[in-house]
Amino acid sequence: MLRKRTEMNTQAQHQSVMLTEALDALNIKPEGIYVDATYGRGGHARAILERLNSQGKLLVLDKDPQALADAAGLAAIDPRVLVCAGSFAQLNEFCQQQEMVNKVNGILFDLGVSSPQLDQADRGFSFMREGPLDMRMDPTTGVSVADWLVTAKVEEIAKILKTLGEERFSNRIANAIVAQRQQQPITTTKQLANLIASTIPITEKHKHPATRSFQALRIFINRELEDLQAVLPQTLKILAPMGRLVIISFHSLEDRIVKQFFAQQARGDDFPQRMPITHAQLQPKLRIVAKALKPSVAETTDNVRARSAVLRVAEKIGSPANE
Repeated sequence: MLRKRTEMNTQAQHQSVMLTEALDALNIKPEGIYVDATYGRGGHARAILERLNSQGKLLVLDKDPQALADAAGLAAIDPRVLVCAGSFAQLNEFCQQQEMVNKVNGILFDLGVSSPQLDQADRGFSFMREGPLDMRMDPTTGVSVADWLVTAKVEEIAKILKTLGEERFSNRIANAIVAQRQQQPITTTKQLANLIASTIPITEKHKHPATRSFQALRIFINRELEDLQAVLPQTLKILAPMGRLVIISFHSLEDRIVKQFFAQQARGDDFPQRMPITHAQLQPKLRIVAKALKPSVAETTDNVRARSAVLRVAEKIGSPANE
């Protein structure tokens, strides 16, 4: 009973980041077809459903078993909801199964880790809570962070921390991890967090010393950047003409990938600059709808986890009447 109440409280406390901005960016048509590629606990999904009529459809994706259980509960009471289990890197495959290719009016990605994942100690995402050092979004596949650290070379660990966490003390931390595991395996979040805190000589105000390292290890173990790079080109096939692609990022590397993809697809084919051709002849695939958006001061005050969010929106070029 206590666990059930805790799960209910966690869901109640979950706040969808930039909810209003995301819904406005999707430009929802009541009868449209939409994809929530990162269901989480369904905050964005439920808000999308409120704007759809009985003809509308919402396909939701996730690879976290707990998120999928929540999504299945929603689908059981709302026939407009379709659920697919797996990484959003399989977007094209899922949409083919549902006969949605070139028909989707909007796709939403809310990247990174969800609040419920952070808040549950047994998932191993948080350095603030003692739990097994796991960090897998799908704990039924792959290897945990603890298992990876058992055999990873010091150079590998340092590279991950530096490139994915932008951690300037990556070498120092990597050497400390390897030295520690020779005496005792690092199996819990607190073990690793305390080790990092004791290793870093300089700390940042209002930021735990383990923040960057935990973020880097989570991104690495879940192949988050690889999946993002794999799915972005797929969205061009899935979206209907004038369909919207809305992406909320929380990490500079994620946002850079999205920004560069949008810019490339808005520019079109890569021809020499001096060739006498029009922009239309470059065959751009996307139109950038607005500048990158940040959450309001009110939202970041109310939800500190929103402070690093960046929302970008683009629209697939083309007219439905001409398709």
